[in-house]
Amino acid sequence: MAEVALLDASRFGYLKPADVARLEQAYRFSEAAHAGQTRQSGEPYISHPLAVAEILAQWRLDAQALQAALLHDVMEDTSVTKDEIADAFGRPVAELVDGLSKLDKIEFQSAEDAQAENFRKMLLAMARDVRVILIKLADRLHNMRTLDAVPPAKRRRVARETLEIYAPIANRLGLNAVYHELQELAFAHLHPLRYRVLAKAMRAARGNRRELVARIESAVKARLAEAGLAATVTSREKHLYSIYRKMVEKHLSFSEVHDIYGLRVVVKDVPSCYLALGALHALYKPVPGKFKDYIAIPKANGYQSIHTTLVGPYGVAIEVQIRTEQMHRIAESGVASHWMYKEDDASLSELQKKTHQWLQSLLEIQSRSGDSHEFLEHVKFDLFPDEVYVFTPKGRILSLPRGATAVDFAYAVHTDIGNRCVAAKVNGELVPLRTELRSGDRVEIITTGYAKPNPAWLQYVRTAKARSNIRHFLKTMQYEESAALGERLLEQALRGYGVALADIDEARWERVVRETVGRSRRELLADIGLGKQLAAVVARRLVMRADAEPKPLGRAAQIVIRGTEGMAVQLASCCRPIPGDAIVGSMKKGQGLVVHAADCRGIARSRRAEPELWIDVEWDPETTRMFPSAIRVTVANQRGVLAKVASAIAEAGSNIDSISTDEDRAVYTTMLFVLEVANRRHLARVMRALRRIPEVEKIQRLRE
Repeated sequence: MAEVALLDASRFGYLKPADVARLEQAYRFSEAAHAGQTRQSGEPYISHPLAVAEILAQWRLDAQALQAALLHDVMEDTSVTKDEIADAFGRPVAELVDGLSKLDKIEFQSAEDAQAENFRKMLLAMARDVRVILIKLADRLHNMRTLDAVPPAKRRRVARETLEIYAPIANRLGLNAVYHELQELAFAHLHPLRYRVLAKAMRAARGNRRELVARIESAVKARLAEAGLAATVTSREKHLYSIYRKMVEKHLSFSEVHDIYGLRVVVKDVPSCYLALGALHALYKPVPGKFKDYIAIPKANGYQSIHTTLVGPYGVAIEVQIRTEQMHRIAESGVASHWMYKEDDASLSELQKKTHQWLQSLLEIQSRSGDSHEFLEHVKFDLFPDEVYVFTPKGRILSLPRGATAVDFAYAVHTDIGNRCVAAKVNGELVPLRTELRSGDRVEIITTGYAKPNPAWLQYVRTAKARSNIRHFLKTMQYEESAALGERLLEQALRGYGVALADIDEARWERVVRETVGRSRRELLADIGLGKQLAAVVARRLVMRADAEPKPLGRAAQIVIRGTEGMAVQLASCCRPIPGDAIVGSMKKGQGLVVHAADCRGIARSRRAEPELWIDVEWDPETTRMFPSAIRVTVANQRGVLAKVASAIAEAGSNIDSISTDEDRAVYTTMLFVLEVANRRHLARVMRALRRIPEVEKIQRLRE
């Protein structure tokens, strides 16, 4: 019975006879491999790959993709290897099957790790050949259609994964019908009660409004005919999940969702789309702010259409989509229309180009991501296509996700522009880099040669490209800074043995790198700087001889802190040390060297209990940067006193980072300042200047 379905000409008749013969061979191979296996519904397992192949046949995919669909589970569920598939069906089919195979041979710490790593492998295989994801989506679609046979806990997990990952991917690739079916099925399994209640409400509303929608449809057809436009007009209902999401996001009841029904108008060419729009706006009043022209500015997935919402009889809102026949095909089939409608070369080549660019960006993000979870996080940002359209100074249009900032725009233009941006102009006005962009904004990025990404940007950027590039830059910068600090720490430790770093020969370095499971000397130094390896232990291994234990020759020199080490050296926020303060340092794993004031009360217990974790450090007498220091100033509560205090601080050569005040008292007010100072002498000069102000009653430095 299954074999007859496979060879049904209505499904596979578009293939050549030789291709159909290869499909039959793949079917028999898969049937033999899965012999004796059943699905949880009790059906023979071969029914699943056969159903996946039939879905792909509806998209008219080529014979290689259909063979891979029939074989997509044999590597995972049977003893068949990739080489066996390559020998029988060719290397391209084997690569497709391998791209679809689960990573069941890798040991993961958790199910989330496995899911994230599997997702990364799938997307990277997709970046090499988009057919991988088309097969995967067909696989997921059939699994969702048959999810009733699965235990409830797994059903909810699969439904959530489908809603969060697979439906957005289908949308991103323009597979509109698949996107909506996956959403509806996931919603039904994830929230069955809500789904049933909404479905019942929709059936009731359909009965109440059927006549009204039919009247509007007739009026639209008549008006278009009067305008001399040949058009196909069809009515459609909003999908249940779309209604549910709108109710949740806007806190509406079902009765408050007015645009449940819509019309789709399909005309012959682009000029007719705009003529139809004018005719319909003359028939019914449009709702302000509800007009979107995706023909002039297509979505990233190739979707084109004009959207407008009209107010029909009795105040009923109805959304109208106006598009050409070619646009309608791409709207339903997206990137799959490359196989279905090969005559639309111009439009499809543009769609393929955009899809290819997105897939290549996945490879770039993968190369910069540290692990699977990070990669998954990056890509999720790009899968939800609620977009804004902004302009470069030269008039080029860029599509960004809603909520994107000037930093996202800078990275969208070029990675170097993002890395060196310092300010932005939106519509000719200077704005902060965290400013969210709106459709129609004209954005100009201001750069400097010395600028570099700020870790704070990660809190507000929205695009995966910006996020991955910022993290990559910061990791690289931290690696270099940590390696430099590690070299200084190791030099200090070796000095205690009377040995210089330059005296260590290559053979000893190779031995110690091997012992510490490092890949290179530079990596070992970076690990020391990050606190992952102890400098004293590495130094001991470097000077150790087979015949004798080395003996320290004296106290090691202190590490000099310049304040310009970057992320490898951090000044503790609990005591805010500045040059002139006695200081000590401790190595925190993954953070590097953390510097505290020697009299910091927060570290007293640790210094007594674990003295070996603390390192002698001292300030470089030639430090040039400014350091944050906090002071508390109590002043008489008089008009203009804050201006006097701020003026005195500025005249003493200091900047105010932040200021806060206690509640106003009847007589006195306490102000807390974080100032930028060069050292203790500079801070003392600032405090003396403040004491000269008559209204200042008390001033003290805050150390805790």
